[in-house]
Amino acid sequence: MISDRPAEIDDRAVPGHWEGDLILGLGSSAIGTLVERTTRFTMLLHVPRMEGHGTGKSVKNGPALAGHGAEAVRDAIAGTISSLPAHLRRSLTWDQGAEMSQHAQLRIDTGLEIYFCDPQSPWQRGSNENTNGLLRQYFPKGTDLSQHGAEELSAVAQALNTRPRKTLGWQTPAEALDRLLKQDMIEGVATTG
Repeated sequence: MISDRPAEIDDRAVPGHWEGDLILGLGSSAIGTLVERTTRFTMLLHVPRMEGHGTGKSVKNGPALAGHGAEAVRDAIAGTISSLPAHLRRSLTWDQGAEMSQHAQLRIDTGLEIYFCDPQSPWQRGSNENTNGLLRQYFPKGTDLSQHGAEELSAVAQALNTRPRKTLGWQTPAEALDRLLKQDMIEGVATTG
């Protein structure tokens, strides 16, 4: 649970802690969002509909009817976040949606510590909720989100990541993340002499 998170996550002192969520659209379409807490850097996940979604008859007490399955969400998160250096993949905080029922496998696949918000408490992922509000400028409610491919999602993430933020001293999230990566490179260089 979120109450078990270390203090370093709450005070944003250490980078590599992420908040995630899905924004939902028509026909159970979804886009995954990941926001790094220190830099506010955003990555968007293409979450395809489950194979056969909407073609069969619903069964009482049968499988989930959502168009995005836990496996698709797990694979999208793992595929995206695994491109980062290990020190930028420390934890992920999500709400208690069924799309994270594969969290144990996600932890094995990525090394992320997974934390869950309290029920009906999306404000506990404030950076992510604010980002989702910004994303609605690009992906309005009541639209089919499945029509947006990976390239378009990347372009929208680029737009958000190059937008200056007051909370970052008017740096952009991309600049803040780049500063961290360069700092890591400098600290990783061996000294000679």
